[in-house]
Amino acid sequence: MTVAFDQSTWIIYKENCNISIPQAHVMPKYMYSGNYTKEGASGLLQEGGKARKEEAERIMEAMGGTLESYYWSYGEMDFFMIIDLPESMAVKFSLHVGSSGVFNGKLTPLITVDDMEDATSTDLPSMRLPGQ
Repeated sequence: MTVAFDQSTWIIYKENCNISIPQAHVMPKYMYSGNYTKEGASGLLQEGGKARKEEAERIMEAMGGTLESYYWSYGEMDFFMIIDLPESMAVKFSLHVGSSGVFNGKLTPLITVDDMEDATSTDLPSMRLPGQ
């Protein structure tokens, strides 16, 4: 099996089989948002915002993904990141940084317009609901 990478898409070519069409898989996209604790806000003041973005870029790359964007905010959340990561790595990232105690984070899967279009335009097989 050969795997080719292209930013947010990976393609698997199956060798020595009857399938001649490559299988393309779009890497999942997530929004990660969070609020700093007192300890986290203190660290942010010491290091600055650019250092946090650079660290996010480094860890995303190390986990096989990318940081698409990083925003600071005030109000309900302190920061937002749009990230592309394999699902297992996104869960791992969320668990590890969430357990650090420097901020409370939330991982939200994002759905593309095309995926939503597919979901709303595809008929489900007929099924008997309970009690029918």
